[in-house]
Amino acid sequence: MRNVQGRVAVITGAGSGIGRALAQELAARGGQLALADVNSAGLDETRKLLGSATARSYTVDVSNASLVQNFARSVEQDFGKASLLINNAGVALYGTFAELTLEEMEWLIRINFWGVIYGCKSFLPLLQREPEAHIVNISSVFGLVGPAGQTPYASSKFAVRGFTQALSRELVDTNIAVTCVHPGGIRTRIADNARAGAATRIEDQNAARERFDQVARTLPEKAARVIVNGILRNKARVRIGPDAYLIDFLQRLMPVRSAAMLAKLMELGAPKEKTAVAAPARK
Repeated sequence: MRNVQGRVAVITGAGSGIGRALAQELAARGGQLALADVNSAGLDETRKLLGSATARSYTVDVSNASLVQNFARSVEQDFGKASLLINNAGVALYGTFAELTLEEMEWLIRINFWGVIYGCKSFLPLLQREPEAHIVNISSVFGLVGPAGQTPYASSKFAVRGFTQALSRELVDTNIAVTCVHPGGIRTRIADNARAGAATRIEDQNAARERFDQVARTLPEKAARVIVNGILRNKARVRIGPDAYLIDFLQRLMPVRSAAMLAKLMELGAPKEKTAVAAPARK
């Protein structure tokens, strides 16, 4: 895809974070926008930031197949076409595998993985009608390496990576290009908004949030620019942030030991406990 001028871009998870930044970046480049999120208030905020850009908002739960199908039909009715699909909606969940229930894991996987599948399946007919089109699926660095405490999240993001790779091979000789994105630590509110397992200790939740704050260095606006440039260059894979490049290098160099090395790096970057200072003795 050589440019986005006049193209209709569909973005899920557009009510905040990378999705909102993508909407702003594509609007600035002349794109038309179909924005979806489960959070209608967040969508309204995003829409206000787009000025005079052609954009419509849709409240959609991407974990529901019929709702995503209805979303695709609404986009077709409102715009008549779609050239770019960005499956960005995602959530996080605190807790180890032993602590989490199956229902809690299913909630995350339905959004992070099945939401991608539903988006691709529902919008593929529209994309196939275009002279050129593009699908972008957002995985993660945790789709490259699976750290402790991220069993459901890493499972979903590895699944997105595998699905996207296979889909790209199926579409290689068609009008549709496919990109898989692996963001590192992006300064969004995903950690603040993350659910916690019913059996997960509050101390562990707080520690996870602190670790995220330490590593989340890349701004969403920077991530959006990198993704859009990857689309324009028809890149099959996009990594975002120096941490993404480091993690990718480690898992290529040491595929077995990379998760343990990542854990060590995260420990080094974690906030240290403050040493208590004794009060001066009274004279």
